[in-house]
Amino acid sequence: MAQIALRNPQFKSILIPSGVLSVSLDITVDSVLIYRIVKNVQQGETASFDIAEISRDYLNITYASGYGAQTVSISTVITKYSGANATGTIVGSAVNSSDVGFEAYGTFLEGVNPTLPFGDSVPAFLLAKDYANDKWQIFIPVGESGKVSYIYDGGQGNLVATSTYTSSNTTLTIGGAALKINRIDCTKYGIGTKVIFINKFGIQQDLWFFLKNTKKINRTSTDYSSNTLVLSGGSTSYGLKNASKKIFNTQAKQSQTLSSGFYPEFAVEYFEQLLLSEYVWIEQTIESSGAVTQVPVTVKTSSVDIKTSVNDRLIEYTIEFEDAFDYINNIR
Repeated sequence: MAQIALRNPQFKSILIPSGVLSVSLDITVDSVLIYRIVKNVQQGETASFDIAEISRDYLNITYASGYGAQTVSISTVITKYSGANATGTIVGSAVNSSDVGFEAYGTFLEGVNPTLPFGDSVPAFLLAKDYANDKWQIFIPVGESGKVSYIYDGGQGNLVATSTYTSSNTTLTIGGAALKINRIDCTKYGIGTKVIFINKFGIQQDLWFFLKNTKKINRTSTDYSSNTLVLSGGSTSYGLKNASKKIFNTQAKQSQTLSSGFYPEFAVEYFEQLLLSEYVWIEQTIESSGAVTQVPVTVKTSSVDIKTSVNDRLIEYTIEFEDAFDYINNIR
C-alpha cells in the first residue's frame, strides 16, 4: 500500500496482452465505488489511467487539532476483456492495487507517480529536510509545545503517525529519524505568530513568524444617489443632514503582513511550501473572549525570493495573508 500524492497525476498502467480489446478500471474511494473507466486497446500497447484528480475530489481537508493525516483510501481494479467496450469474456486475472491518497505533491524533478516520503528512507519526519546536515529542524518559540508527523514501517506497509513535543524539548527521535527543535526567544517582539498549513507531504505543519505583525482592513461598498427633496406647502427643500449619496453592501477584508525573523538557508523550502499550499490557517486570539482559535487565510504574496546566506546574509521572509472570509459576518 503506497502513500500517493494526489496533487500530481497518479497512473495505473497495464501492458495489453493478445486477445484483449478493452480494459476497465474500477476506482473505489473509502469503500465506495465511484468511477468505472473503459478504454478500447490494442495488443502490445500500455493502457494508463490517471486516478489522482478523481480521487482528490473526495479528500476533504479541514483544520485538525490533533494534526493527524487527512487521507482517502483508494482501491483500483483493472479488468481485461476480449471484446470492445468492456464486453465479451474476462481475460486473465484482474490487476488490483490499494493506496492511501494525501493532499501532497512531488516536484517535476521527483518524477512520475510520487509517493511519500519522496525518496527518503523511513522512518522520516514529514517536513522539509536539512540535507546539508542530514537532519530535520524546526524553529519554535521558547516555552511552546506542538506536534509533528512522521512516516514509519508498519510491518505490512508504511504508516503515518503524529508525535507531540513538549514546551522544553529540544530534540525528538523516532526510530533512526532525529528532529532538532530550535528554541527562539521572540519576547522582544511579542509572542510570535503561528501559521499552520498543509505542506508538500499533505500534513499540517506549524511555521512560526517571530518578528512584527501588521494588520489592515480593506473596505468595499456600493453607493447610489438618492432623492432627498422635500415637497411641503408649495415649496421644495432638502435637508443638509440627509445625505444624497447612500452607501450599501459594505464589506471588509482583514489582512496581515508577517515577518519571519531569521531562518537558515535550507528553511526556504518551508516558505516555498507555504506559498504553494491551498490550505492555510493563522492562530489568533478572539479579543472579545480571549479564546485562541485558528482562522483560515489565503496567502496574498505570490512570489518568494530564494534567499541564500551568500547573497542575503541574514535570511528573513515577509508574507502577506488575507482572511478567507468577510470581516462582517455574512454566513447564511
